[in-house]
Amino acid sequence: FTPCEILHEAGLHPYNIEAFSCYLSASNAERAFLQQAENTGISETLCSYHKTFLGAAQKKILPKPKCIVYTNLTCDANLLTFKTLAKLYDVPAFAIDVPMQQNEDNVKYVADQIRDLKVFLEKCTGKTITEDGLKERMRRSKRTMDKFIECQKKSADKDIKTDLVTPLFAGMTNNILLGTKEEEKYVDQLLKDIEKAPKKKGKNIYWMHTIPFWSGAVQEALAFNENAQIAGCELSRTFEPDFDPEDPYDAMARRMVYHGLNGSAVRRIEAGIRHAKDVKADGAVWFGHWGCKHTLGAAQLAKKKFEEAGIPMLLLDGDGCDRSHGGEGQTSTRLGAFLEMLGAEEMEGGQDE
Repeated sequence: FTPCEILHEAGLHPYNIEAFSCYLSASNAERAFLQQAENTGISETLCSYHKTFLGAAQKKILPKPKCIVYTNLTCDANLLTFKTLAKLYDVPAFAIDVPMQQNEDNVKYVADQIRDLKVFLEKCTGKTITEDGLKERMRRSKRTMDKFIECQKKSADKDIKTDLVTPLFAGMTNNILLGTKEEEKYVDQLLKDIEKAPKKKGKNIYWMHTIPFWSGAVQEALAFNENAQIAGCELSRTFEPDFDPEDPYDAMARRMVYHGLNGSAVRRIEAGIRHAKDVKADGAVWFGHWGCKHTLGAAQLAKKKFEEAGIPMLLLDGDGCDRSHGGEGQTSTRLGAFLEMLGAEEMEGGQDE
């Protein structure tokens, strides 16, 4: 959740815990790293993305970074994981403190920290971060985010079958790739693909939190399925208020303070409802990822709020990274019943006749 434009401008190539742990999980290799972390005393109840990452670092799978930059935004595990990694690698670390309240004083407070981050990065890399370079990246960020919102709205009435990884990759749009030419090109291509797509056939599902892409049960229900598909993922839409790219430090700070997952659970839920309506969701899944207290604790409130807004919701517990917490039988039964309730199974039956 750290703004990465300033890291790219310093010549760094940032990567995050979730993306790298997904890579290891997709290679069916996560168990060795999870066990490694637990053997050193890391709690079994810690987020499995973080445990996998820590285990990989301890086994020297990860390259030694020049520095570590992290924030307390959204995920409590960040505070443990990145302090541990900084000590393990013996590299400098910089933490951005983001208050929970949304106001201009807090935007200024965070912006001042990001100015300090500039000095920190220049010292770590020996490179100069220019105001003009940052502004150019922020302009590209704004264009990319605006076009991605357009993608979401235009896709609502289109039949766009997808795997379970693509919706997660869209999360990179507002995270580690934001501000790059490659990410803007990706969103431009999305718009072209949406224009060519046929009219909607199946049910649109909006997914809250991470997606267990490894799960055979979820793949069977939602991957390249004509009757139901993931039309949007919470992690791809985390910021709504406008920002001025000509004031890059304020803009980056504003994105953090007004982040959809910063503050109360109600802010997160209401943002999810708005974005689900953008894609004309027929239903939503609130995925209770193992160890994510923020998500697990808000589940019942989320279900109540979504259904009051007219969007049926399934509360589905599981693990986005660790197969041993999968519960495939339960996932198959509950997700299948939910889609049947929405009418996806009836659509399939109608097509077979």
